[in-house]
Amino acid sequence: MAAIARLPLTHSLPSIFNPSSFLSQSLSFPTYLHRSPFRSFSSVSPILCTSHRDSRSPGSDSNASIVGDLLDYLNESWTQFHATAEAKRQLLAAGFDLLSENEDWNLKPGGRYFFTRNMSCLVAFVVGEKYVPGNGFHAIAAHTDSPCLKLKPKSASSKSGYLMVNVQTYGGGLWHTWFDRDLSVAGRAIVRASDGSFVHRLVKVKRPLLRVPTLAIHLDRTVNSDGFKPNLETQLVPLLATKSDESSAESKDKNVSSKDAHHPLLMQILSDDLDCKVEDIVSLELNICDTQPSCLGGANNEFIFSGRLDNLASSFCALRALIDSCESSESLSTEHDIRMIALFDNEEVGSDSCQGAGAPTMFQAMRRIVSSLGNKQVTECTFDRAIRKSFLVSADMAHGVHPNFADKHEENHRPQLHKGLVIKHNANQRYATSGITSFLFKEVAKLHDLPIQEFVVRNDMGCGSTIGPILASGVGIRTVDCGIAQLSMHSVREICGTDDIDIAYRHFKAFYRSFSSVDKKLVVDD
Repeated sequence: MAAIARLPLTHSLPSIFNPSSFLSQSLSFPTYLHRSPFRSFSSVSPILCTSHRDSRSPGSDSNASIVGDLLDYLNESWTQFHATAEAKRQLLAAGFDLLSENEDWNLKPGGRYFFTRNMSCLVAFVVGEKYVPGNGFHAIAAHTDSPCLKLKPKSASSKSGYLMVNVQTYGGGLWHTWFDRDLSVAGRAIVRASDGSFVHRLVKVKRPLLRVPTLAIHLDRTVNSDGFKPNLETQLVPLLATKSDESSAESKDKNVSSKDAHHPLLMQILSDDLDCKVEDIVSLELNICDTQPSCLGGANNEFIFSGRLDNLASSFCALRALIDSCESSESLSTEHDIRMIALFDNEEVGSDSCQGAGAPTMFQAMRRIVSSLGNKQVTECTFDRAIRKSFLVSADMAHGVHPNFADKHEENHRPQLHKGLVIKHNANQRYATSGITSFLFKEVAKLHDLPIQEFVVRNDMGCGSTIGPILASGVGIRTVDCGIAQLSMHSVREICGTDDIDIAYRHFKAFYRSFSSVDKKLVVDD
């Protein structure tokens, strides 16, 4: 395995990290460098942050790193809507055809297709040229959502001379990490068009707009000994602006109309970003987002510092693996099965939604695919046989061992950064991994000389879960739960290793290309 080159600690760092070099160039901190087109990532030429789109075409170099492209994806994908839209853009650029769930599908062997649901859930698939109805699906599933704050339907409030924005907590976030951050809003809006129709639009206010300030220690002397325990309803409220005399007068009117559900000042900012009139914004669904860009960190640029790594890192690795696994027509000429990704919303709150893994989205798509490719001359048994031959990789981030809290991990299962994907086990089925599915996934890694790790939670601690058990039990598809090791999970800023991004990408791509040959060697229910 060709790992990403990293500078040894004894090596002098590049001149760009020399403070005097920064001063001589009159640069201010933080500095974010742009990548040159078609340049693969390495720590010798550091990328602190990227913003150049399409710097390297998918599939252009199978040995090149995708870390720089992941940074671009993270910086574009402030919300689940933006993550789905960016995935859609990349699939279209790679030659995939957009399908509609509302229309009939006319699929063909060798075809590449995808559809979106709610613009926060996406399913993409590639049909092998030798596919026949009844053959299996090789799928990777991940999720597009992350813990965050969301605006309440009526968010406008005021306190002590400030305009405040009322929010809901979404998922199990480390909410104390959201204090004293430069925040803004992003999400989607429904906008009334000039012809009276309604248009779905994405919005992202890139500048710092909001902040949740902490209380000075002089006014909370015991915070370091007693712990920081804010009331999430009354003390986790971002401030937007100081109240003007005009807004103070308006606030005295108790008969607030529906269009005053949000502060007029905020609505004006949103309308400017959307390039429409305030009165034409008829619906909003907004997240609070951290404005600090995703970037590289560590002395040797071996870390990624970013929000939303859980689980956009997995989503992007799966997306790129699917695209690059079929970069040429020859790559599908001997494929008998169907390669698929499914990116769901609402995993962080249980997946029970139309766009979540609890909905039958993926399995309905599989059934439609089998029906279309069989020219509708298939039986119920055809789909059942396809499921029996299928395999699902549930990809969600994993808990890397924390150097300051190593005792929180079972002593023989302490995943490390840069050591490969982590297979997750739980006897109580909080993860869907079995001895069979773990073996098959490890055999793929062994075949391609890829490292693998394993994780099991301590018996005296609770265990999280993933979409793996939900999907595995949905129709009985064989499933393995795995993830990229990370630190600071569910913080506003998380950490993972650069090597693990490329290892996950290569492992997923190897899964698409090699799983069939591995699966044929194992007989269980004969």
